[in-house]
Amino acid sequence: MGNLKLKGKDILKIGYPNNQSVTIALEVMKRNFATKNIHHVKSLLKEILNHPENFEKDLTFGQIAEALLSSKKTEKRMLNTNRVDFRIFGNNISDEAKNQLYTALKLPISTQGALMPDAHSGYGLPIGGVLAVENAVIPYGVGMDIGCRMSLSILDTPISYLDGARDKYEKALAEHTKFGMYEIHKSHVEHEIFDRDTFEMIPILRRLKGKAIKQMGTSGGGNHFVEFGEVEITEEEEQIGLPRGKYLGILSHSGSRGLGAEIAQYYSRVATEQCPLPKEAQNFAWLDLNTHLGLEYWTAMNLAGDYAAACHNDIHRRLVKSVGGRVKAKIENHHNFAWKEIHNGKEVVVHRKGATPAHENELGMIPGSMTAKGFIVRGKGNPDSLKSASHGAGRAHSRGECRNLFTQNDIKKELKLKNVILMGGNAEEAPMAYKDINEVMNAQSELVDILGTFQPRIVRMDK
Repeated sequence: MGNLKLKGKDILKIGYPNNQSVTIALEVMKRNFATKNIHHVKSLLKEILNHPENFEKDLTFGQIAEALLSSKKTEKRMLNTNRVDFRIFGNNISDEAKNQLYTALKLPISTQGALMPDAHSGYGLPIGGVLAVENAVIPYGVGMDIGCRMSLSILDTPISYLDGARDKYEKALAEHTKFGMYEIHKSHVEHEIFDRDTFEMIPILRRLKGKAIKQMGTSGGGNHFVEFGEVEITEEEEQIGLPRGKYLGILSHSGSRGLGAEIAQYYSRVATEQCPLPKEAQNFAWLDLNTHLGLEYWTAMNLAGDYAAACHNDIHRRLVKSVGGRVKAKIENHHNFAWKEIHNGKEVVVHRKGATPAHENELGMIPGSMTAKGFIVRGKGNPDSLKSASHGAGRAHSRGECRNLFTQNDIKKELKLKNVILMGGNAEEAPMAYKDINEVMNAQSELVDILGTFQPRIVRMDK
């Protein structure tokens, strides 16, 4: 916590009431002012005590002000007996994933839910789960990899180059993409995101800024990838602006790296303390958006989403610079995020945990597996799915099952069959680990129109 020798009794002497405000004040001051003079810290605390209303919206002191202005006890929240309206798309979904959604639908803040056809069980909200709530945000409902997203760049390079100059594309992926916890680029980019005040206003972001700078333009482990492949535009769409035909494409899947993971862990823990729920629902602990912590998480989540987008832009920039060509179109979308949207005539907060936004005419990219085609889609804005679609094919087997089911030999056979080169990867991400993407797409014909496909050819993943 640093060197600040501040104790609870010092705060009580200033005149603070003997309640939660003392603990919060102690934590906030030690976190933010560890190296400051104790007299300076006490005078700040006195000022907040005398005029808490002046500090309510302050990102550093708002939590103390809120505790002083509110004497509400932390009471255990109960679940409703009935579920709110929901719809499940697709049939091949485990009972465990359905039951996780059913629990979420009984939260007193829930207004509507949906399950996408790629759904499988997760922590709290299932992957492929969509949940609308009133004026609150559920950190675990957003997920651990905040703002994880798909990004597709379509180049003007002839598709024949992928076979003719395959070595060049493999070399570009080997040299210009970085994966996992330890790989970083030698040169770092100056990006406007690091100039934002948000990094200075919220203590956890201040601490994570150095890590975020280091990890810019890198990808996570697990199912994250960067790949060159064959884009086929089958339906002309004004927003894409390309005639039907085949193009060379770069597709990436990754999120907000260590920045997002640590934001998620911290606020999930804080939400659990603030919002006690029955055991089966504890991962649905929420933060009220009228509170300081709710505002703080919302601000941090949005920064993490913008950071994830900036990482993808940097990955694509490096690769295009290496292989040449010009980007003619770009399609990208978040998942693992929460949005304020209007549904049924009122504003709600929509959580999409591993689900793609699919508002009317909104473009998206839904991948298959390392060997299966992905799909370029246009949303239909279906209210039954809360204007959402799947974010991929979805897992048919858990990571643990994959380690026992599939060998490197099995994967090599499948790669050879589909003419795909894999760099990195492991049994957990085997093509056979995933549901049939065609079945998943058939199950969501009410949610999206298909405009084209992406067939992976050279795939890079974490080792």
